[in-house]
Amino acid sequence: MVLIGSNYEALKTGDSAPEFSLSATDGKTYSLQDFKGARALLVVFMCNHCPYVIPKISELKRITTDYKDKGLVVVGINPNEDKNYPEDSFENMRRIVEKENINFIYSRDESQEVAKAYGAVCTPDPFLFDEDFKLVFHSRIDDTHGDETPTRHELHEAIGEFLEKENISLEEQPSMGCSIKWLY
Repeated sequence: MVLIGSNYEALKTGDSAPEFSLSATDGKTYSLQDFKGARALLVVFMCNHCPYVIPKISELKRITTDYKDKGLVVVGINPNEDKNYPEDSFENMRRIVEKENINFIYSRDESQEVAKAYGAVCTPDPFLFDEDFKLVFHSRIDDTHGDETPTRHELHEAIGEFLEKENISLEEQPSMGCSIKWLY
């Protein structure tokens, strides 16, 4: 697997989150308006099969558990095409939610238009927005890539700092992962 780093050209700090309307594994369709009133929104481009995503699922679940009551909403978005990568199908998304007991919204970007609008290029690729859906942090989940044991849980730390102080002192580091599996 070749590691691909985050793209910082499409969406910059302070930019508004691009709108979306996506079906999720819980049977609902979500748009940004569904998260009005949240203090922060974490959008993570991810998929079912990526060896860089799989070890991060437990950390995303921990982030959701630790900050849900403090106003954070977490939305995973799977943009991978599933004709050549059937493990990333919507049905397999439902299976992974059940198997991993995922506690955050997991939605499907079948057209890949949302991933393109956000400038997502790899999985995982996390974007943190404030209550006005302005980008405040686009960085990696932790200081590892793959299944090594992290020494620093940077995204967890950044979200905690943001929810407490409304700023983030951590320097952004590109997320690294598999490239999104584009339709064309």
